[in-house]
Amino acid sequence: MGESLSLAAMAVAGGLARLAAAQTSSHFCTAERQYRAPVPYGSQRAPTAQWTATAAGCCVVGAQSEGPYITHVTRGRIVDWGITDAANMGAAMAPAAYDTLAALFRDTGTAPSDYDLVVTGDLGYLGHALLTELFRRDGVVLGDNCTDCGILLYDRVRQDMHAGGSGCGCSAAVFNGYLLHGLRTGKWQRLVFAPTGALLSPTSTFQGESIPGICHAVVLSRTKEAQR
Repeated sequence: MGESLSLAAMAVAGGLARLAAAQTSSHFCTAERQYRAPVPYGSQRAPTAQWTATAAGCCVVGAQSEGPYITHVTRGRIVDWGITDAANMGAAMAPAAYDTLAALFRDTGTAPSDYDLVVTGDLGYLGHALLTELFRRDGVVLGDNCTDCGILLYDRVRQDMHAGGSGCGCSAAVFNGYLLHGLRTGKWQRLVFAPTGALLSPTSTFQGESIPGICHAVVLSRTKEAQR
């Protein structure tokens, strides 16, 4: 969702499009069959595993709008810290989220506390904890205003999603169904949306190759006056 949203924003801002639809989706059975084991096989899920969301989301970006407004975009770079376990995607993608968010805060001269909400894509509980630790080592505190779409989408106690939600549709559903609504109603004035992703294939996974991660960050504001 972060890639489509940032590309749509740049296309509209550059005058290449009047309206651009940013959308994405994911499916639980497809991801499980490709990267882990067929669902009918009934294999035991690791505690670090996340639940790929069967979900989708779409929003329209336009030059003439009543908001919310996209004020900043930080395109991420590929980060590979050597994680090879496809059942531990939070650990594989957390370094990319750290790299992109650190670049955003550095380039804009802001801190996590300057935003009402900082939301990563689908790191889940484990990946979010790792991200918090990476920033702590830099002396940066990720407070209660920092969370993750993989944490927000499911109820961990009642639904037993292990380490949380995952998949492109996870961040898309949370962003379009929850975050945008909160901005429109005034629950938040300014937030960072930083979906994460992994660059892998069934072949690379089964061969034990490492899983590179990537993250694109988008800053959204409720009003134009909040842009800076």
